[in-house]
Amino acid sequence: MDKLIIEVRVNEYAPRDRNRMIPFSAEELGRDAQAVHNAGASIIHFHPRQPDGAPAHDIADYAAAIRAIRQHAGVLINPTLGQITVGGSARDRLRPIEALAGNGALRPELCGIDPGSTNIDVYDHATHRFRSGDRVYANSHETLQYFCSSLRELGIKPALACWSVPFVRSACALIDMGLIDDPPYFFFVCGEGGTLGAHPATPEGLRAFTDHLPRDRKLVWSVGCKGGNLFPLAMAEIGRAHV
Repeated sequence: MDKLIIEVRVNEYAPRDRNRMIPFSAEELGRDAQAVHNAGASIIHFHPRQPDGAPAHDIADYAAAIRAIRQHAGVLINPTLGQITVGGSARDRLRPIEALAGNGALRPELCGIDPGSTNIDVYDHATHRFRSGDRVYANSHETLQYFCSSLRELGIKPALACWSVPFVRSACALIDMGLIDDPPYFFFVCGEGGTLGAHPATPEGLRAFTDHLPRDRKLVWSVGCKGGNLFPLAMAEIGRAHV
């Protein structure tokens, strides 16, 4: 029987105008980590946030969040590398993780890397407009190779967040290059609610991912949904896994 993994992505960069319970502070992240762990989750993905919800990328912000999570829950930790909010080089994006990796209490078990590039502007179907028009999430192959090599040296496993089939194919190239240890961990990003840069959260959208996975090695994968309801797709896959 396949093992089921529940990863909870507790805040991303979601605002509180739609959900006032989105965690910003380290204390709130710790509280939510305990709640999702009690509910059965084994991995937590988080984005450090400032008190007003703006992205935070200082080493101290990561350290405070991880301390709070560790204090409240025995989950595997998967922090962000900053998506498009950090700016600067690949080294800038990885610097907080490098700084924490030498401390066993603060070193995360996983770190998400996105093996490809995509537009992440959200389309508003009600107004027939994009909410922004210039949000390009860019990850060059040079950057990805640097991330993979560095994370291996730090003892942290890459979580391969794939938004579309080309991401999967690039991830497979990184695996073929010997940059990712077995078993590789894929996280498939589906998108609804105007998130057009990812596959739709349907069985067909998910199957397009899994159809392009390598068949010659053991691997682990999970699926999420940005801007929509994951439960119908998750329940269908759970049912299929137990047939």
